Amino acid sequence: VQLQASGGGLVQPGGSLRVSCAASGFTLDYYAIGWFRQAPGKEPEGVLCISSSDGRTYYLESVKGRFTISRDNAKNTVYLQMNSLKPEDTAVYYCAAHEWCVSDDSYEYDFWGQGTLVTVSS
Repeated sequence: VQLQASGGGLVQPGGSLRVSCAASGFTLDYYAIGWFRQAPGKEPEGVLCISSSDGRTYYLESVKGRFTISRDNAKNTVYLQMNSLKPEDTAVYYCAAHEWCVSDDSYEYDFWGQGTLVTVSS
């Protein structure tokens, strides 16, 4: 059972990036997937979650209107589309799975994977 985030990189302020969370060893269809991030020197924080029935839960007010989440069950992958990126969005982004969008704390989730670094800088 594994989750792997990918797609991070360097992007200029105002730019866009899509990161992916791919599952292996289990089927994402029956799980909620949360995206979390941890900026250098800061505590982890919940960003956004998608339920197994495609409901969305925003954990961060600051990403509303800029970040969206979607899932492709055929590819066993969940995506986080990030638009209008700001330097304060710089962080390692990682995903975690649970039966529902239980919390903005990734430790409440059943399992999670290594993250991908997103750097927003000019």
